Amino acid sequence: MILTRGARVTGSVLCGVLAVIVASWLVRDIRAVEFDQLLRYWAGFPDARSQALPATTATDAVLLVVYAVAAVAALRSAVAATVLVAVGVVTIAARLPGLWNIGGRAMESSYSDDLRTRALICAFAALAAGIALLIIAGAGRRPPDGSYEQLPTRPGPGASVTAFLLLCAAGAVLVAWEIRQVVKYPEIFPDWYVGGDRLMHGLIDPPVGWASVLTALLCLFAGVSALSHAVHSRPFGLVAAALLLPGGASGVALTVHYELFDHFGSLSTESQLTMASWFFEAFVAVLVLIALAPRGFADVPGPFAPGYGSGYGEPGYGQQGYGTPGYGTPGYGSEAHPGPDDAGPNPGQQPPAPGPGYGYPQGGGFGPPPPPSQPPPGW
Repeated sequence: MILTRGARVTGSVLCGVLAVIVASWLVRDIRAVEFDQLLRYWAGFPDARSQALPATTATDAVLLVVYAVAAVAALRSAVAATVLVAVGVVTIAARLPGLWNIGGRAMESSYSDDLRTRALICAFAALAAGIALLIIAGAGRRPPDGSYEQLPTRPGPGASVTAFLLLCAAGAVLVAWEIRQVVKYPEIFPDWYVGGDRLMHGLIDPPVGWASVLTALLCLFAGVSALSHAVHSRPFGLVAAALLLPGGASGVALTVHYELFDHFGSLSTESQLTMASWFFEAFVAVLVLIALAPRGFADVPGPFAPGYGSGYGEPGYGQQGYGTPGYGTPGYGSEAHPGPDDAGPNPGQQPPAPGPGYGYPQGGGFGPPPPPSQPPPGW
């Protein structure tokens, strides 16, 4: 299905509003904290010294890009409906914990009342926009207007297999690390996932465990969807890869900055696995973005799909042509309208040109069939 023009414009505006909300918080952090220190804080450097506690994380910078791209895609892309659904789902899931965490004691001791009030207002606005995106994507759908309107596209076989293998593997790695967190540090449960006074995170961002589980679920869902060439697998896969990128990139930056490769052999097995996971996440994110970013195949029937004729005597696409019953309108050679030459074809006359339904359709496959090059025998 395709979105109406009004739904596209409304969805684009809402994505723009979400982008403005995130951009305002990024500007606040850049002004309150030195930019290089903000980058070090986002990367998780233990020696980061900022003048004020940032309210954002590297994920917010990624979400800004996601919202900006979605605002453009809502107006121009054939998969605008699934783009709005993916953005709405991620927005709701990412901003929901803020409703009970922004007013907590940990946030109260780290941020001013004015800043927390603005964060709570932004959280409600983001949730409202996310819900509105889901409603628009469902209520604003319509069938295609004509044969030349761009239809939704699906990822190709190579991109689908690549996304399935990499995203499902990345999701499994994230789930494994979350299981390890709960087993090794049971005292952090449930603050690790729903927030609390013992663990800190960005003012407008969800708890670390919540964000990790969200990314893992998106990776698994998009990977399985890609295997079936689903239309929604491209938007969800791109968003999942984008959310996977900050963690991998931050880990790679830490590894390079502290020259951990030089001491890789002396590190513990868990630290070695952590480094390997960082590089794997960055590799998966980049490769999936490259695989799913190009436009896929149009979601239209192929030459062997229902509605296309595969030869004489079989129903074609659109009106029927000439020939045996089932391939053509009732005419010559049929029992309803016998012609004078029923005993056999005229040796001196060429067979009529086949109409649509034989082989690939002409003129896009839609509209009335072209006239035959010569009248049929017995006309």
